[in-house]
Amino acid sequence: MKRAFYALLATLLLCGCAQDKPLTFVAGSYETTYNGHNGPISIKTTFSDSCIMKIEVLSQEETPHIGDCAFEQLIPQIISANGVGMDAISGATITSHALMNAVAQAAEDAQVSDIDQFRKNTLKQEQKDIDDTWDIVIVGAGGAGLAAAAEAANEGNTVLVIEKNGEMGGNTLVSGGIFQSAIPYLVWNPAQPDATTGQGYDGNTYEKVKMGTGCIQDLEIIQNWSEEDFDSLYYTKHDFVPGDIKALSQRGVHKEYLSTLQELKKEISAYMAWAKPKLKSGVPETQLTLFSSNNLHIFQTYIGGLRQSSENDKWCYGDAQLVRQMVEEGEALKPWLLSMGVEFLEDQLMITGEMWFRGNKMTGANIDTDGDGEPEHYEGNWGAYVMAPYTMMKRANPKNQVMKSTTAYELMMDGDRVVGVRAEKQDGTKVKAHAKKGVIIASGGYAANISKVINSNLYWKSEFLSQQMGTTNRSSIRGDGIEMAQDVGAAVTGMGWTQLMPQAYADYGNIAFGSISDAIFVNPETGKRFVDEASERDVLCIKAFKTGVTVDGKLGAFLYIGGETTTEPNDIRGVDIPGKQYARTVEQLPELLKSLKLSADPATIVKTIRSYDEAIMAGKEPEGVGKKFATSLIGRAQKKADGSYDPSTYSLDSVVLTIRVMAPAAHHTMGGLKVDTWRRVLDTSGKPIPGLFAAGEVTGGIHGGNRLGGNALTEIMVSGRIAARSADKSK
Repeated sequence: MKRAFYALLATLLLCGCAQDKPLTFVAGSYETTYNGHNGPISIKTTFSDSCIMKIEVLSQEETPHIGDCAFEQLIPQIISANGVGMDAISGATITSHALMNAVAQAAEDAQVSDIDQFRKNTLKQEQKDIDDTWDIVIVGAGGAGLAAAAEAANEGNTVLVIEKNGEMGGNTLVSGGIFQSAIPYLVWNPAQPDATTGQGYDGNTYEKVKMGTGCIQDLEIIQNWSEEDFDSLYYTKHDFVPGDIKALSQRGVHKEYLSTLQELKKEISAYMAWAKPKLKSGVPETQLTLFSSNNLHIFQTYIGGLRQSSENDKWCYGDAQLVRQMVEEGEALKPWLLSMGVEFLEDQLMITGEMWFRGNKMTGANIDTDGDGEPEHYEGNWGAYVMAPYTMMKRANPKNQVMKSTTAYELMMDGDRVVGVRAEKQDGTKVKAHAKKGVIIASGGYAANISKVINSNLYWKSEFLSQQMGTTNRSSIRGDGIEMAQDVGAAVTGMGWTQLMPQAYADYGNIAFGSISDAIFVNPETGKRFVDEASERDVLCIKAFKTGVTVDGKLGAFLYIGGETTTEPNDIRGVDIPGKQYARTVEQLPELLKSLKLSADPATIVKTIRSYDEAIMAGKEPEGVGKKFATSLIGRAQKKADGSYDPSTYSLDSVVLTIRVMAPAAHHTMGGLKVDTWRRVLDTSGKPIPGLFAAGEVTGGIHGGNRLGGNALTEIMVSGRIAARSADKSK
């Protein structure tokens, strides 16, 4: 994890300016440690005989731009106030309290004259209410809000973004950072069927991606899919099994998706005409260029989101127009992001719940933010989905801004038209933000509001959900934007369909990154695989729940095991992350399992890994529990000239495994505000509410009852850009 050092110095003129009575200390520097969100925070606080002189953060493990923003924002306030009586930074509450408690402990060590006064001292600032006007006002500075802000600013509008948290980024910062889109130059091209490389948007040449084990089987199922109207009556007498597309294919298709299926069948037939002779000649499936198309993406979003309620009385699937719009406009996302300096991992398309190899992973962005002509590098999601669009917005007009630590609580109306937003800053400042053209709500869903998830639930069996369940979401993602729009008559759709994330750490529910095409899920009691790891996310969670294993109060716990080639960021592959991840060889498994109080037999786990690897080397699915789309081994083996593995070179000895204890956590709420393809918010009679637009997870109707992995980032950026263009044309 990142370790940072912060040192801030305050002048003596600031000391004591906000305290009721002078304090005294024994001058000197004092080191203290207090537990934060991700681990211990160690600081050194230096006092004169009357005030804090300096606070240095010696070490910390807090999440960049989420928890660690508390240091930058709070330390100057603590020094100026000569105490720790201020509010926590929104979105970094645990880190804020840990920092202030550590400073308070340092003050006690320095024999402060009145610790109670020190704990009460706060900044006393005069507040001046804000009443101003912009063309477009956006609620939420996550991925959807910032995409909307960049697009709106690029259209020549002045833009205000209101953000509840102390820093931009929202849930996008804690996402896997992968968006779904079939990249034309990386997949099979019917015009050049034998091509093995393609020219990227940047002009460079890249190797095309290969098929995974089981891809041909899925294409054959789709080729034979019934074109009859979907037979929901069948499932009144038979169980609906999520993820069983072979059984589903016999039940037909909803008429809105029939034309997509028919076009897709033609595309698959063309591919099979090319692929089947090669397979017959002995070419392994995994050496064939990947087939992919927009129609496949649309159809898999449909069937992957087609779900039945737990009471078997309701069905949910994505709106065909919104799904097609997301997929087709998603094609423009990669070149759009590249134009802003975003960098991608090329020569690969990952799979993390997508049902296909379509996941585009970025590494960050190179952006000249200081104007010196030399771009600075910003890592990961922060660079790609925050700094890139934020910089575009700021460059467009000096009036454009993000107002952080500010909570929007009411939409301003003029008759039936939304004309602005009322909000309040964390220090109590009142804000009236007038919008000439429109307001875009992009405040996210409600997956951090576990009570709302449970109370609205239609999908999950009640025994699977509990208040002890973790969440991958920021604590601020509670559904406020949905309720604010409902107050002016907005309709909602899809409420009660919540996605759980299987790849979440069992302690707090934080999302764990990485692909699952090159890792396995193991029952921590039996030591065996229990699910096809390439399944949809709800299927993975259901299977995990049915194992009945509970760790740290979290039902459905399991072990994630990846090898040296597992697709991970370089800074977390094969390293220890306290309480979350362990880098161990098979020889070290017994000690690790004992320390984690897990009952699995280490020898059984080793046998499971070897059996899995043997199947992958043979180009087959593992016995017992199959797996489609496997891409690499857990162990180590050399490859032959034709790209296949040489089993005689296989070894598991000394391979450093990446091992995690994981359990399902609340991740994404599919329900939200009802919108049309212009992303106008509709009222309960189906009519657009003038001046009101919405983008991202705050909306419903797109993902059906289960969102495919990677579709969220595609959708939030697509819908954010559409909402901005629509608001720009609003009158």
